[in-house]
Amino acid sequence: MQTHACPDCDLLQTIPNLPAGGKASCVRCGHTLATGTVEPIGRPLALSIAALLLLIIANIDPLMDLSAVGRHASTTIIGGAYQMWVDGEQATAVVVGFCAVIAPAGYILFMLTVLVGAGRTPVPAWVGELLRWADSMRPWSMVEVMMLGILVALIKIAELAKVEPGIGMYAVGVLMLLIPAIEVSFDPDAIWQRVVWVEPKASPEAAEDPHLGPSS
Repeated sequence: MQTHACPDCDLLQTIPNLPAGGKASCVRCGHTLATGTVEPIGRPLALSIAALLLLIIANIDPLMDLSAVGRHASTTIIGGAYQMWVDGEQATAVVVGFCAVIAPAGYILFMLTVLVGAGRTPVPAWVGELLRWADSMRPWSMVEVMMLGILVALIKIAELAKVEPGIGMYAVGVLMLLIPAIEVSFDPDAIWQRVVWVEPKASPEAAEDPHLGPSS
């Protein structure tokens, strides 16, 4: 059992251990305080690994191939941001590079580290710190906005050039679905409950004998 303050009405209340699929709601306002997850680590970990692989593919393989009057061109996400920088659009290049590459990569890597660390016993305090970083990085991950921009650009240039989607385009499309899936399957409260914020005290025997390690 744990004590939790409702984020909506600030009522302090005790939440029991929830079964898989169960929910605990605030007795005053009805806000959902916690949910019982079936697999708090395994499922989001698998989704995060898949998202990382797709992010690598999306930044290695071309998003699309353009053909017009005998000329061919293709680019990746990083290549597009670099070309904006070369063309003098430094501010746009930085925003695209951060929101489409750095922020998604940071969020996925933070989540992978948190989930791997949460499998340890006891869960170290740095897992909680990285969980905060992952939460702050997620709003800046705008893969879906980039995908919308790509689709708008495709519609506009479809009459001027022959456009063939590349592997990177499909990778971005699946990645756009995987990141929300990670959020839905991930229960941060289940991780917070496992984190040990204070180092365990050594046993009396270890305190008397410096050659003995801390008790397990």
